[in-house]
Amino acid sequence: MDFEPTSTQRAVLDALGALLARHAGPERSRALAARGEYDWNLEEALQRDGFLDLFAAEDAGPLDAALAVEAIAAELGAVSAVPHLLVLPALGLDRPAGPVVLAAGEPGPVRYGDEATRMLLADGDRCFAVDLDSVAAERVPSAYGYPLARVVAAGREELAPGSAATMVNWWRVGVSAEAVGMMRRAADIAVAYAKDRKVFRRSLGSFQALQHRLAEVNVLVEGARWLVYEAAFAGAPAEAAAVAATHTMSALGRVTRETHQIMGAIGLTAEHDLHLWTLRLQALRAELGSWRTPSRAAVEARWATA
Repeated sequence: MDFEPTSTQRAVLDALGALLARHAGPERSRALAARGEYDWNLEEALQRDGFLDLFAAEDAGPLDAALAVEAIAAELGAVSAVPHLLVLPALGLDRPAGPVVLAAGEPGPVRYGDEATRMLLADGDRCFAVDLDSVAAERVPSAYGYPLARVVAAGREELAPGSAATMVNWWRVGVSAEAVGMMRRAADIAVAYAKDRKVFRRSLGSFQALQHRLAEVNVLVEGARWLVYEAAFAGAPAEAAAVAATHTMSALGRVTRETHQIMGAIGLTAEHDLHLWTLRLQALRAELGSWRTPSRAAVEARWATA
């Protein structure tokens, strides 16, 4: 089994990294969050350079698209990466400009809801493409890095049978990929801090107790990463997607707690960048229904084949 990226994947990630260095990052994220805005410029750049078409590309595929989602999230890109790169192409739907909302059941406040004109709604075994009235959307105060709003439907169309399962499975894979990118960056920040911070003339990271905690965080993040990759490579089957989401949503709580504690809670202050990733993680967990919803789906999928 080869765990190394292919030459194509390396080229894609290198090119995407260069693009994100110009169009994303903490400073830009802070500015957009302060105004509660979607990053139309980043979406345009991703579209122009072909990154939004990775899912169906001959020399790429769903795994490459998931890698791109992870990279965009790690750099705090304020775009609808999951719908554009994974869910819409998996359903064979056209990609509208701007944010696309994903929801199940009765949607609450959603990311970029006040600028979105399209929502994909899973309601049981039925899936609908919903037109949104962005003027009527109600913005909700948010401390989680993303601008949130309650959306208002202006009309909807039911999609083909089976679309709900496809949408939900790729949604779980995509949000988990976003979480992996953010958890990895939060862990890297904590590791760098532990190396640089001196306590009693010793590096904080030289204390074995902290080394153990950081090692456990790394195991959680790596486990989530490979579960997401496996699910994306396999085409997001129900069980694999649910297992990836269950582990990832469970891990992010521990990752958030440990990284902030290791940094002496400095990451809780708005002046430090760590919260830019960890607060967004809480929004992702709420979006997927914490670990409980996908864990029930994993059990149902496993028993269905038993």
